[in-house]
Amino acid sequence: MDVFGSFALLLAFVCAAYALVGGIAAIITRHPLLVKSTRQAGMATCGLIFLATFSLEYLFFTDNFSVSYVVSHSNRDLSTFYKIAALWSGMEGSLLFWSFLLAIYVLSVLITYRNKNGELMPYVGVVMAGVQLFFLALSNFIESPFKALGTSGADGVLSFVTRSDGNGLNPLLQYPEMVIHPPNLYSGYTGFTIPFAFALGALLARYPGEKWIHLTRKWTMIAWMFQSLGIMLGAHWAYAVLGWGGYWGWDPVENASLLPWLTGTAFLHSVMMQEKRGMMKVWNVWLVFCTFLMCILGTFLTRSGVVSSVHAFAQSNIGPWFVAFMGITLAVCLGAYLKNRDYLASENHLDAVVSRESSFLFNNLLFLVACIAVISGTLFPVFSEWFTGNRISVGAPYFNRVNIPIGLLILFLTGVGPLLAWRKTSTESLKRNFGWPLLIGAVVGTVALALGFRDFFSVVCLILCAFVAATILLEFYRGAKVIRARSGASIAACAIDLTMRNTRRYGGYIIHIGMVFVFIGLAGNAFNRDVQKAMRVGETMQIGSYTVLLQGVDTKPERNYTAQRLLVEVLRDNKPMMMLFPEKRNFITNKENGTMVAIYSTLREDLYVVFAGMDPDAQLPVIHTFLNPLVKWIWFGGVTVVFGTLIALLPNRRSVLVLAPAEQPSAVQPLPHAVTTSVALREGHD
Repeated sequence: MDVFGSFALLLAFVCAAYALVGGIAAIITRHPLLVKSTRQAGMATCGLIFLATFSLEYLFFTDNFSVSYVVSHSNRDLSTFYKIAALWSGMEGSLLFWSFLLAIYVLSVLITYRNKNGELMPYVGVVMAGVQLFFLALSNFIESPFKALGTSGADGVLSFVTRSDGNGLNPLLQYPEMVIHPPNLYSGYTGFTIPFAFALGALLARYPGEKWIHLTRKWTMIAWMFQSLGIMLGAHWAYAVLGWGGYWGWDPVENASLLPWLTGTAFLHSVMMQEKRGMMKVWNVWLVFCTFLMCILGTFLTRSGVVSSVHAFAQSNIGPWFVAFMGITLAVCLGAYLKNRDYLASENHLDAVVSRESSFLFNNLLFLVACIAVISGTLFPVFSEWFTGNRISVGAPYFNRVNIPIGLLILFLTGVGPLLAWRKTSTESLKRNFGWPLLIGAVVGTVALALGFRDFFSVVCLILCAFVAATILLEFYRGAKVIRARSGASIAACAIDLTMRNTRRYGGYIIHIGMVFVFIGLAGNAFNRDVQKAMRVGETMQIGSYTVLLQGVDTKPERNYTAQRLLVEVLRDNKPMMMLFPEKRNFITNKENGTMVAIYSTLREDLYVVFAGMDPDAQLPVIHTFLNPLVKWIWFGGVTVVFGTLIALLPNRRSVLVLAPAEQPSAVQPLPHAVTTSVALREGHD
């Protein structure tokens, strides 16, 4: 099966090369058969990538330890669940998995638009084939996942060998979320290839109007949703597995996933200005270009070894290939822009500072400033080593100092922007839309101060969260109230009806509500507490209103590891609440250790208990306990963001014209006509 997979991967490279070269020839000659054959070559490329991926997964499931990649990332005792995750646990497999997810997108696009947009699609196909060709070149010639194990004899002849068992999967990856976190994050990375291909293709083809934006809006939102979900799952994995009590440490690989999210979010906001007013065309095209480049940069940072991270792969020589690809991509984008920049001329200009256009503009600037700040801090150690010979690390204080104010300003514009009018907003409109939200925000700030909140940024964050939530909820209420006046239904039913009439707008509001929840969770970070103590059985530890009692220590043997487990009872106000079981796991095959945190979570706070190891002097278990307020709001906010995106992807409910008979006239006063018809509008689904 390794030979079959390797051959399928090589054949996919050949098909992608034909799709690229033949696609360029098809653009020049406009020959319909050439256009069709290159499209079919693109589909064949995707099918062959599927075969190669399934072949590698088959090698894992059959414990084929004659293949180097299987030996390095699996073993016989590894559960089936984690043999799926082993596919992307190493450099070679993750590159193939990147190609696999990209192939799903590419095949979907080629099928969806196979008989549409004939002037644009050849350009789009060439761009997608170029990206596929790069990753297939890496998988075929640089980091092949199908390398066989071999040993060189005394005569210099290489002979193939088969190991009896493998090294096993990295303990950090043996956690349920690691089966879903990387696929979501990679789906975000690869998904942004589609709007990039359409934007570059439209620029090269001088495709008229904003049609390319309409064609790619849903693809962009799908990629953004996966990127958001991937970031959130990664934060939860770090929180539940790494055992340091936090969910985001400004790690270089964490930052790499955030960069395309920032520029992609900016694009999703500013694209509305191009659709409504024909403005910011240059800005939008370059936002798409930058988002794609940030995806490639994130992939490069994870796999090149230029930055140190618990998430990153080992040092490799793959970095120069990524740098070359980013350089070529940037050169092509710049060349296309310089040649066709007149095509991107704006149709309107900014009329007033207090307008929806200006709010989108400021919003975009803030996202880009945040992106520049994050990328500067992430790459600073690399540049410092190049120029001074010393690697100077930039820690969380820098990122927090720069990004917290930026984040709060973005949060403020989240509430302000949607309620401002296009072109110019009147003073009366400002009073009507923002009077109550400002009052509610002030009340929340006063209550927070009365409850003892003294951290400046946390109090400001809570005030802004209340303000933004109030503006959004009032928007739903005003619209639902109008529908209720006609239908007589409940406010909740009318709000749902309102949402389904304009899913893009109100789905966006739900996303904003989700971000409010996330910011509420972030506000609690300033009030985290922790206590660490070596404890004997029967001893207690106090943190906040909780008492942690160590009742015992036991050993729990599992198929792939042995866990040393603490039996911890949690009491509150001297009343027993529950049992927690933090673990230290020793993995038999690779002799590595892993941590499993025990968490008691409420909307108010998390009690987070870690088995931190054994005290070397007293030979007692060390318990590290954290009390983290409001963390659950972050995960709840992430779910809300995904839900809002799904709503925004739905088609609008359309009005259907229905003829309804009028009431019958009375017998006392007959009318000229016994029955008349009147027109009534009812809501129906597509």
